[in-house]
Amino acid sequence: MPELLLELFSEEIPARMQAKAADDLRRLVTDKLVAEGLVYEGAKAFATPRRLALTVHGIPARQPDLKTERRGPKVGAPEAAVQGFLKATGLKSLDEAKIQRDPKGDFYIGLIEKPGRDAIDVLAEILPVIIRTFPWPKSMRWGARSGKPGSLSWVRPLHAITATFGLETEEPDVVKFEVDGIETGQTTYGHRFMAPDAISVRRFEDYEAKLKAAKVILDPQARKDIIFADAKELTFAQGFELVEDQVLLDEVSGLVEWPVVMMGSFEAEYLAIPDEVIRATIRNNQKCFVVKDTKTGKLTNKFVLTANIEATDGGKVIVSGNERVIRPRLSDAKFFYETDLKTKLEDRLPKFEQIVFHEKLGTQAARIGRIERLAAEIAPLVGADVAKATRAAHLAKADLLTEVVGEFPEVQGLMGKYYALAQGEDASVAAACEEHYKPQGPTDRVPTDPVSVAVALADKIDTLVGFWAIDEKPTGSKDPYALRRAALGVIRLIAENGLRLSLTKVAASALAGLLVKPADATRLPSDLLAFFADRLKVQLREQGARHDLVDAVFALGGQDDLLMIVRRVEALGKFLESDDGKNLLAGTKRASNILSIEEKKDKRSFDGAPDAALYGLTEEKALAKAIGEVQAEASAAVAKEDFAAAMSAMAKLRPPVDAFFDKVRVNDDDAKVRENRLKLLNEIRSATRAVADFSKIQD
Repeated sequence: MPELLLELFSEEIPARMQAKAADDLRRLVTDKLVAEGLVYEGAKAFATPRRLALTVHGIPARQPDLKTERRGPKVGAPEAAVQGFLKATGLKSLDEAKIQRDPKGDFYIGLIEKPGRDAIDVLAEILPVIIRTFPWPKSMRWGARSGKPGSLSWVRPLHAITATFGLETEEPDVVKFEVDGIETGQTTYGHRFMAPDAISVRRFEDYEAKLKAAKVILDPQARKDIIFADAKELTFAQGFELVEDQVLLDEVSGLVEWPVVMMGSFEAEYLAIPDEVIRATIRNNQKCFVVKDTKTGKLTNKFVLTANIEATDGGKVIVSGNERVIRPRLSDAKFFYETDLKTKLEDRLPKFEQIVFHEKLGTQAARIGRIERLAAEIAPLVGADVAKATRAAHLAKADLLTEVVGEFPEVQGLMGKYYALAQGEDASVAAACEEHYKPQGPTDRVPTDPVSVAVALADKIDTLVGFWAIDEKPTGSKDPYALRRAALGVIRLIAENGLRLSLTKVAASALAGLLVKPADATRLPSDLLAFFADRLKVQLREQGARHDLVDAVFALGGQDDLLMIVRRVEALGKFLESDDGKNLLAGTKRASNILSIEEKKDKRSFDGAPDAALYGLTEEKALAKAIGEVQAEASAAVAKEDFAAAMSAMAKLRPPVDAFFDKVRVNDDDAKVRENRLKLLNEIRSATRAVADFSKIQD
């Protein structure tokens, strides 16, 4: 079957836009093909700095013919309606129409036959529309072409469009169209410097091979593999190790069409700067990889660069040029670092009085004060030294005002640790300056040092309570203050460190430190707790747990100890995987359903203890006895926080519950007996609520 080759050749496309652009091109073209009845076999898109390319194979040579029926007016309808029907269907007379009988009367039916078009004609129609409406995040217009003002909006000036279509065994045809004066053809261009001449291409296999011969690696993944393998080999050969960086690798592969890996160096004196600052300097400014010593794990004074050309001198000029640029960058970084060391962290804090954190929540200085107070309250709850936690909270944000962090925001926190250690702070205080931002995502490391944990919790809870108080909650996909991430961070800090903490009490303490008060301060802790419940569902679901079990535990009310909630959910999940758990859930659900129906019918609830004197059947007595025993045993186990034992106790209810529903008719003719049995069902519901609200659990 025929194959489409499409290439859009332009000036350099920003590396950050290439992957999405290639995917957008594939999606837009293939979606349109399918919409036109041209179902293809496969498609793949590619991007280099100077081109987007797409191959789609297995496209039918022609659209299928379409036959559709169109219902017309009733037999005997006015002439105007009949003529309109004939015109719409293309029929010459009513003799060519069918008559369809209907309960409402007889109607004319017209058969419309639409012959399919050649696929190449369809492509010539859809491709220019896609090019003109391509969804670049940023685009530009440029000068006149052939004396006419340019109308195309594209990421960079577009120079050529290659579009061919045909069978593998035949010479393909050019898909003829033009965009802004650019006519399609079979001509592309190789590497800008090493092979700039025009290249005539036919289909994708030919196109890819000729580009490679012209020093262009079309596939981005192939370029990444070359850069990574060559960089690893080059560093290993000199006894070093490459510091891997996937994000940088993705970017660098989008800057070159023919990657050539080389190694440069800088003066060893710059190694006095923290490794992270060296890496940020070289990475951000020159898009180069850093290298570490395999023995010490520290950075060496080497770096790996990726050129876009095979230099005749072996790359000496290229390496020298990169070294000349990196040297002053490192010199600046060294100056910033040494300048920062001259000022103590606490001496920077007064400047925060002039920096607004949020117009409704005050200055950064006020926020730091709140975090200090909250960290001091949380410290005893997490086993941290109060004085150290207070000190760490006092200094944690100070590095935001340093020169290095101003230049490289990604090292905030980390530089706080370095500066704290340099001025003689306790190791836990220094660690907390870095770690109080963590965890920043589901895969980020969770701090374990108690001081770090106390400050991290205080920072995140102050943020959550503050924005809740001013009603700046996340809505839909919008979360400008990253409150969902903060809540997930609190959950992970508590769960992974095994902490016992009342979120309601901590939130109330944080609220007390705010100058602004919400309209209904009493509701804020419970509203925030519901938000934590939603985040916990997401977290547990990602770990394989069921979200309905979280609902079942939270429905008991007063559940604000996240660690205990997690443990209760885990125990409940294991219990429900067993036969006893499944059958008890079914029995409890049956009891709840019967109760709901009868309570609605009688417009009352069946609370209160059943009357033992009204038990007439052995199964009633056995169930009542089991409920009393299980309820006491489960409650005692829950009080000891032994949820596995509580579940084991609940399992003992299964046999008497099964027997009760097998032998006992709940809606007895005797009204008193019926009421007593409904109260007994309510006892089942109450007994299971010792561990969870089973009505919230999905079957």
